[in-house]
Amino acid sequence: MAIRKEKVPVREQDPEVRATNFEEVCFGYNYEEALSEAERCIQCKKPGCIERCPVSVNIPGFIQKIREKDIEGAAAVIFKDSTLPSVCGRVCPQESQCEGNCVMGIKNDPVSIGKLERFVGDWVLEHGIKAKTAIKENGHKVAVIGSGPAGLSCASDLRKLGYRITIFEALHKPGGVLEYGIPEFRLPKEKVVRKEIGNILDLGVIIETDVIIGRTLSIDQLLDEEKFDAVFIASGAGSPKFMSIPGENLNGVFSANEFLTRANLMKAYDENSSTPIYRARKCAVIGGGNVAMDAARTSLRLGAEVYLVYRRSEAELPARLEEVHHAKEEGINFRMLTNPVEILGDEKGWVRGIRCVRMELGEPDGSGRRSPVVISGSEFEIEVDAVIMSLGTSPNPLISRTTPGLETNKLRCIVANENTGATSRPGVFAGGDAVTGAATVILAMGAGRKAAKAIHEYICAK
Repeated sequence: MAIRKEKVPVREQDPEVRATNFEEVCFGYNYEEALSEAERCIQCKKPGCIERCPVSVNIPGFIQKIREKDIEGAAAVIFKDSTLPSVCGRVCPQESQCEGNCVMGIKNDPVSIGKLERFVGDWVLEHGIKAKTAIKENGHKVAVIGSGPAGLSCASDLRKLGYRITIFEALHKPGGVLEYGIPEFRLPKEKVVRKEIGNILDLGVIIETDVIIGRTLSIDQLLDEEKFDAVFIASGAGSPKFMSIPGENLNGVFSANEFLTRANLMKAYDENSSTPIYRARKCAVIGGGNVAMDAARTSLRLGAEVYLVYRRSEAELPARLEEVHHAKEEGINFRMLTNPVEILGDEKGWVRGIRCVRMELGEPDGSGRRSPVVISGSEFEIEVDAVIMSLGTSPNPLISRTTPGLETNKLRCIVANENTGATSRPGVFAGGDAVTGAATVILAMGAGRKAAKAIHEYICAK
């Protein structure tokens, strides 16, 4: 039988309906659809998909199990390398990683690896299937700071090696960016995030919430008083960046970080929530990444007419193509090659609009992207009553300021070995956004896995 060229389409909520609710947009594959899509995998002898996966999941292996109708077996293959398949299947940028290196994608549609991973992850959650892991205690313990993707990945791998693991989380719920950063309509919290974290807790990992390292406890206290053998810093990058333009202190200007935390962590969109959130009439979101798309689509669901303002062209948008597509379907207004130069306020100190200039693309900059250049005399205004800045984030400096000898760079990121996560402090390792600045879930997980291996080697060598 000939292999189908096109991927099995995925079912989604109608755009007009989903723009008014916070329910998940994508329904994912059902059993029959997953079997059909799995048949498209040609089981390469040299699978490029694995090479591009930051956590090295045996992708052909789990897809073959789906073809054999052994979904529990497919889960067992994934669980060897990833503890968050339902999360990763939803939010990983597969188009630039595993699917981007799929041989089928050279002349046809690549295999929908992400949708298949999500199917397997959701199936085991729905059927209560747990990873079968025999743990032999080794008598050592490791502290993990932060319960986001890097911390959870590191904790899981070390726990399987017999370490007693305690994760210290600053917020009142575990999950890090999975909980506070990614909207419900992309990543359901009860159905997915908390259940997959629950699987890690079932291994014997302990999570202590409301513990701020650098305030409640210091890293030196963890090592010297609490007697942890090593520490892994996975505290993320939660300090927002702004443009430093006039008007940023007006009422109605928010960072995407604060706006999304209110909506996602505190469920401020729910009328029964005690957390307030500003419901704009017209909102401008400044930026072009996935976080900007999340903020724009969240504001839309809260009733606003939304403008997404980005200084480069659509071709340079760093957001996933899927997120851009969904945003357009839902009615987000894209204002490309546009840059704000001032936020305008009324006599009461509230936002009334933004003054922008039009841009054109010049020569490539250090990132390889063409630099935006201001078009002279192109100023214009957009009427809005809220502005959300989504320009990236950097690590909170609290840990570095309270940890003598911990080296950071000019961006306040912790300096760590790319392959091991080792920092300038013996026994202290770091990974994820705390090292790289804001990046993807799967890259953070990959850093967590590398650090776990290095921590194990470090403790064994002591």
